[in-house]
Amino acid sequence: MFTGIVEIIGTVSKLEKQDDSSSGGGGTSLTISNAEEILYDANMGDSISINGTCLTITEFTQSTFKVGVSPETLRRTNLGSLRESSNVNLERAVSASTRMGGHFVQGHVDTIATILSVSPDGNAKTFRLQPRDKSVLKYIVEKGYVTLDGASLTVTNVKDGEGGWWEVMLIAYTQDKVVTAGKKEGEDVNVEVDMVGKYVEKSVAGYFEGMGAGGGGVLEKMVQRMVDERLRTDR
Repeated sequence: MFTGIVEIIGTVSKLEKQDDSSSGGGGTSLTISNAEEILYDANMGDSISINGTCLTITEFTQSTFKVGVSPETLRRTNLGSLRESSNVNLERAVSASTRMGGHFVQGHVDTIATILSVSPDGNAKTFRLQPRDKSVLKYIVEKGYVTLDGASLTVTNVKDGEGGWWEVMLIAYTQDKVVTAGKKEGEDVNVEVDMVGKYVEKSVAGYFEGMGAGGGGVLEKMVQRMVDERLRTDR
């Protein structure tokens, strides 16, 4: 579990497509450098967020660490497009003393979004993004949370539908703290929607499915009751 508050920006110092070492696991591995600030309390097997993707530390030194990256992760995230010298957002998993400055982030990327535009607004930047998987738009609400490359951000505008998109604004301070600020139109970001919306959707769907064919009638009765109560209050 993470908060979406990026701690530092690290650098990809090594990318191996086929790492047959014990720490590479026989697949793709990433070695991240310039990470000493968050490695003083590191342990083997710790979870760490790289561009919003929860991965496991398999090897580390005072300033670098290695993670293995599964084929599924490479397909679902933008980690497959990283190169040596690429910068990445880093955050350690929460601890009992962590302040919840952002929101609950799992590090499970839902989809990739493409940057449609970057517009200056004073000293801030507005990013308009379109998801590859359009179904996530139902979880994106104005003034709600969304995680982009591991950074917890507030949605400022949403357009639903087939060509749907949403916007976020990066203030000057945030621009210096996350890699997303340096991205341009056409580049991709990892997206994780607020998991609270998913739980609410499943709970409500399960409730009405349990009502069987009469579920729709129950919903109509609930709405009618709310309307009747409001009308009585207004009299």
